[in-house]
Amino acid sequence: MNVFINDIPLIIKKSSDKIFKHKYDLVLGKDDQFTSKDLVGDVLIRDVDPILIDRLVRLMEVKKLKKLDSLTLVTDKKKKLIEHLKDQFKIIKAAGGLVEKDGKLLMIHRLGIWDLPKGKLNKGEDVQLGALREVEEECNIKVAITGELPNTWHSYAYKGKKILKKTSWFTMQCLDDTYMKPQAEEFIEEVRFMSPNEVLEVLPDTYASIQFVIRGYLRAMRKGGKG
Repeated sequence: MNVFINDIPLIIKKSSDKIFKHKYDLVLGKDDQFTSKDLVGDVLIRDVDPILIDRLVRLMEVKKLKKLDSLTLVTDKKKKLIEHLKDQFKIIKAAGGLVEKDGKLLMIHRLGIWDLPKGKLNKGEDVQLGALREVEEECNIKVAITGELPNTWHSYAYKGKKILKKTSWFTMQCLDDTYMKPQAEEFIEEVRFMSPNEVLEVLPDTYASIQFVIRGYLRAMRKGGKG
């Protein structure tokens, strides 16, 4: 489960997963004392329980942890911890796509930030059909799904409620971009196909969840996969 809280990745792993401690700037146990000021760089916390994850989520929501790059939580009850985390939010489902054409990837510029086309699913809507609809509506193109990418989750507040949005991602092939244009109603200012190098140049100015999706796709492509 890839959760982004205030654009900071929160990663939940099982105790049985391989953990390389040297990759982390700080490693803590659940009984170690710490404050928000201690959470710098990539942080790993072991033996996390529901009480501790509640505290950590509150810190991530309320404090501006500008020096925290990622927070990895290790537990022997991963499934229960994820369900406990979800229970703190209202869940909304969305879907989107990473569209490819002639080796280039489709990016949209919305509210001053480069992003991927995506949107909220209608009630009862099939996830793949919803992903196709959102991409085609936001960019005025025709696409076909070619594969799946890892889901992302990100939290935000709306009208006093805590929302956790699950976005299902798919790789897509562009079939027709003759009339491609940004959907102004969704505050999209530009739609552009970019080379992988161009995408990497703008990635630092995108959301962490979008970086996760694109970097994972590019890594898979370099290894000879298809995302």
